Amino acid sequence: MSFKKHHRQYDLVVFGATGFTGCLVAEHITTHFPTDLKWAIAGRSAEKLQNVVEVCKTLDPDREPPEIEVCNLNDVEVGALARKTFVIITTVGPYAKYGEYAFKACAEAGTHYFDCTGEAIWHWSMIRKHEATARATGACLFPQAALESALSDLMTFSMTSLIRSELSAPVSDVVVQLHTLHGTASGGTLHSILGLFDSYHWKEVFRSHKPYAMSPVPNSKLPPKPSFLSRLTGLYHVPRLGLMTTSVAAGTNSAVVHRTWGLFKQEPSLQKHFHGPNFTYREYMRAKNHLRGMMVHYSLVVGGLLLMLCPPLRRLIRGYVSQPGEGSSKEDQAKEYIQLQGVAKPDVEVETTKKAWCKAEYRGGLYYFTATLLSQAACTILQDDIKLPGGVYTPSCLGQGYIERLNAAGFKMETKIIDV
Repeated sequence: MSFKKHHRQYDLVVFGATGFTGCLVAEHITTHFPTDLKWAIAGRSAEKLQNVVEVCKTLDPDREPPEIEVCNLNDVEVGALARKTFVIITTVGPYAKYGEYAFKACAEAGTHYFDCTGEAIWHWSMIRKHEATARATGACLFPQAALESALSDLMTFSMTSLIRSELSAPVSDVVVQLHTLHGTASGGTLHSILGLFDSYHWKEVFRSHKPYAMSPVPNSKLPPKPSFLSRLTGLYHVPRLGLMTTSVAAGTNSAVVHRTWGLFKQEPSLQKHFHGPNFTYREYMRAKNHLRGMMVHYSLVVGGLLLMLCPPLRRLIRGYVSQPGEGSSKEDQAKEYIQLQGVAKPDVEVETTKKAWCKAEYRGGLYYFTATLLSQAACTILQDDIKLPGGVYTPSCLGQGYIERLNAAGFKMETKIIDV
């Protein structure tokens, strides 16, 4: 499939290509994209960018390597870079500290944008500051388009689509579970987490994680109220998913899923995908047993409070974790694995035992998977007829074509109707 015609110098620029994740994005594009792609890698160091070019040449000696764009972090240079390209993938983080340059520049230039942030509070603030500009220029901006929070969003999209087609019904409750995770965080991810409360007050973080805080339209429907025992222990049980506990990414991922609900309700081109008026979403992590589940829950609660309220602890931890740009070795990445499962309940008047069930999994380096998610999302908007007028969107807004590209690149998602 050919790329869309436009008048920019590049189809795609990878900004931050010398970092750990950015280099993996460049590798994936080299080995998976059509050779007629006009692209460049961008960053502050010409020498380091040339090293990435050499890696790309090694992966595919017959392919034309990417151009190099030296770009420092300021409005003038990032703005000029954004005007040169149809799409930008940026891995320059922590986003709360450095991300706004590219987001703002793309919104103003009408350039489509993808990032891999997990910082929902930053995403929320970018919507408030720059979405109106993006709507005026036609820029389609996709923050949180990687492990956080594409998987939860796409699984929800897949289950609701199946219920609509097979059961002719909207959806009420969706529950997604992080079933298995084998992998380690990169230095950039760890420093983003540690720096979040340096950039935002804890009250802002809590406000951004409230249900439907990022949705363009309000929804008063709340998820099923947990029992007293669940509130006390942090443990939950859902048929087909089993025993579950608190997930560290639940708030971040829920914010994106809730925004999708609002976009599907608001945007005329997306209304055919609307989840339903009584839609709710919950996310947890699999608990191996009751004791370990409780330990995980209280570790997250206590640890989160300490990180939030104790700056000296954050400074201390920074000295012991990997630094930005560092990550696991290729050998260790090959052993990594992630699996999520989910169930969705149809919103029908007569109670039914039929539900949608979904399993999503990826075997291999999780940061390479992040690169895959970003790259294939960019390929989708470069090749498919995505009827989005401009604004801040979510991964599900790219539609089924995006999921099919991911499945062809090693991701596996299975969705079916089951009896529960």
